[in-house]
Amino acid sequence: MTETVVLPRTRSAILASPGVFHHASVPERPLAPDEVRIRLEGCGVCRSDLAMWKGTPRFNYPLAPGSPGHEGWGRIEAIGSDVIGLKAGDRVAALSSHAYAEQDVAKASQVVKLPADFRVPYFPAAPLGCAMNVFERSDIRSGMNVAIVGLGFLGVILTRLCVEAGATVIAISRRPHGLELARQAGAKHVISLQADSVVGQVISLTCAGGCDVVIETKGSAESLDLAAQMVTERGRLVTAGNFQEGPQQPNMQLRNWRGWAAINGYERDPQRCLAGITAAVAAVRRGVLDLTELVEVFPLTEIEEAFRLTETRPAGFVKAVVVPS
Repeated sequence: MTETVVLPRTRSAILASPGVFHHASVPERPLAPDEVRIRLEGCGVCRSDLAMWKGTPRFNYPLAPGSPGHEGWGRIEAIGSDVIGLKAGDRVAALSSHAYAEQDVAKASQVVKLPADFRVPYFPAAPLGCAMNVFERSDIRSGMNVAIVGLGFLGVILTRLCVEAGATVIAISRRPHGLELARQAGAKHVISLQADSVVGQVISLTCAGGCDVVIETKGSAESLDLAAQMVTERGRLVTAGNFQEGPQQPNMQLRNWRGWAAINGYERDPQRCLAGITAAVAAVRRGVLDLTELVEVFPLTEIEEAFRLTETRPAGFVKAVVVPS
């Protein structure tokens, strides 16, 4: 007679249909030899998840438990038989994909061990690593004029990094709260997207030269077109927004006329993503990055509210983090 193996169970949020999460107790997935199981402390809500939240024909519901949470961090609970250099109890950030839950599983090669003295309570690692990689690819130098279009979580983080590098930052957003956060982060100039002649103001502030680097973080055709007009000759337009409206491209006529370069700020190689997360840990430890005023925390049971605010972005809201109850 075959003995029945009863797997331990864990709580998970399940996106059952567009806009509707269910909460369920699901069996733990057995570990592969090269994997670790993480008892999650939290997971950030990414705006790229909104397509699944709102629903499109390309997604099949319900999604897998914990999906599409990919900004998780926590402590290792168990390790696979082939894992070396990690142990139960280590605090880590992970590249995983089912982190709207109490626990998730990740390849040991795709986690970053957090230092023992790293006591930051909320650390949505993936977007922080993304910000560091966007910053690196932007090649910001001291004395440059840099415009940042869009002041959500990514835009505010990039503002601080560019200021620390010695650049003069012009921060541009429709949201007054984002402009205030950019000002606090050290932006020399802030401009509302609702103002007249945004491009004219930028050209004036840079003595008619335009910006050496313009980083677009909103991910819309409108802001991409606006950003392209601000780049000086031989400058760089860096796209860091998540373009979900369909195919977009910068103004190729203007690009040719001014001879500027278009750069994609994203990295897709997991090892580059992990390097970005490691750099983010160092930036937080140096005091360059402070997440205190940027995250709003929700228990996992209120994940629908976290998504609703991520979609509507009311005044004062920047980024949602969900934590297991």
